[in-house]
Amino acid sequence: MARSTRTNDWGFPRWREYGASREATTVRLCDRHGCGEPGNCPAPKSPNSPERWYFCQVHAGEYNRGWNYFEGLDAEEAAEREREERRDASGYEQSRHQSWAGSGDGTRSRDEMRSLEVLEVEVDASFDEIRAAWRRLAKSNHPDVRPGDADAATRFQAIQAAYEVLRTAEERRSWKPA
Repeated sequence: MARSTRTNDWGFPRWREYGASREATTVRLCDRHGCGEPGNCPAPKSPNSPERWYFCQVHAGEYNRGWNYFEGLDAEEAAEREREERRDASGYEQSRHQSWAGSGDGTRSRDEMRSLEVLEVEVDASFDEIRAAWRRLAKSNHPDVRPGDADAATRFQAIQAAYEVLRTAEERRSWKPA
């Protein structure tokens, strides 16, 4: 009987999963002496050096606990470097506010944003500011203050609905399970 030379990689669908070749794969071991785990977490051997250690996750965590970024600097130089790096990274923190969802930092829903517009407050207003704006607008548009004004009555209802949306959202955020 003739021996088959056919492989499992012919046709579609493949008869075995991708990456399941028969060749041996190279596995880099952890650089920590005596460790036999795969070393897939690179760590610098020294500051500003392209050379790397390759540790397993356990030894990478141990390495990171002992790493001092400001080693060799006095207190003034360390404070200056930290201040300089925070200045350079400030743009990343600001970009959080320019997300695709619109204005704000993404913590408020679309209904809450509309309610803030009705109450004429900023998107980052605290709940105390929201309550003060609600009281001010409700007093000026109340049907008892402006009898017979249909526009004021409609505005008053919109103000009340906006405040209810924001109040329930605030209660939901501040609620903590017992």
